[in-house]
Amino acid sequence: MAIDEDTLIAKVFAPLARDAGADALGDDAATFAPGDGDIVVTCDGLAAGVHFFPDDPAAAIAAKALRVNLSDLAAKGAEPFGYLLALALGTGWTEEWASDFAEGLGADQARYGVTLLGGDTLRAAGGTTIAVTAFGRVPAGGVVRRRTARAGDLVTVTGTIGDAALGLACRLGRAPAALAPADRAALERAYLWPDPPVAGWRAVRAHARAAMDVSDGLVGDLAKMIGVAGVGARLDIARVPFSPAVAAAIAADPDARDIALTGGDDYQILATVAPDSLAAYEAALAAEGIAVAVIGEVTAGPGLTLLRDGAPVALKDGRFQHF
Repeated sequence: MAIDEDTLIAKVFAPLARDAGADALGDDAATFAPGDGDIVVTCDGLAAGVHFFPDDPAAAIAAKALRVNLSDLAAKGAEPFGYLLALALGTGWTEEWASDFAEGLGADQARYGVTLLGGDTLRAAGGTTIAVTAFGRVPAGGVVRRRTARAGDLVTVTGTIGDAALGLACRLGRAPAALAPADRAALERAYLWPDPPVAGWRAVRAHARAAMDVSDGLVGDLAKMIGVAGVGARLDIARVPFSPAVAAAIAADPDARDIALTGGDDYQILATVAPDSLAAYEAALAAEGIAVAVIGEVTAGPGLTLLRDGAPVALKDGRFQHF
């Protein structure tokens, strides 16, 4: 059963607007006191058939829409506090779907300490499209950029790489046939429910030289980072952290390694760290329960060199692009 827009906002989404400045979504704009420092803003959109399957659980779609933005803030060293939601609903949506979607947002609001500040709801002629704009705080001038990587820095990445890309391959029927059901399920869950290290913003702010989140593939995103910084990098493929499920997929089909390295939706933090800051960075992340691995180093010469067993290797472009 569908409901009208005013009822949808008042009944389903207004309870998520817990900050007084949002005025219970009863006005056209929200206000918030910036406090000391800078406000960091990021916006990412998700479209049915591109970023999620139309039959995915509504709560999972909501969580992904919010988390992909919070991962951007974490990689900037920003503490998240609120977000805007623009929700274009495709045909066939129901109040139950919207309620499940809001439940997913509410669970993540509690988990990450953020609140809905406002947004818009509208009808989509095609599939459902979601845009989230998220806000975080940093001390004045304290945001961690991509372009500040320097030669001699160590290249690090949190968590594991490739789970979501191979999870998508599973959903599309392209996973290795020999992959065990438990591994297949783990990969599919990683695609459906990304788990970015949002709490890592403290460690990034304190110890990282440059950082970005891995959303469009590890290899391509690292190439983008060093490109804007005007430096190069060496990436040791053997040091890239893979989960047991990804390792099993690679064992079943070596081509899965390239998918893991170049596929998107990891939402982990890719950072360069000065060697004398590494121990403190590792300790700060460990305090939040976040694993991190050193996977290479920044070089003075341009370009990205991929190494396997000490020898250069070539992969495809390695970065997801919409166009």
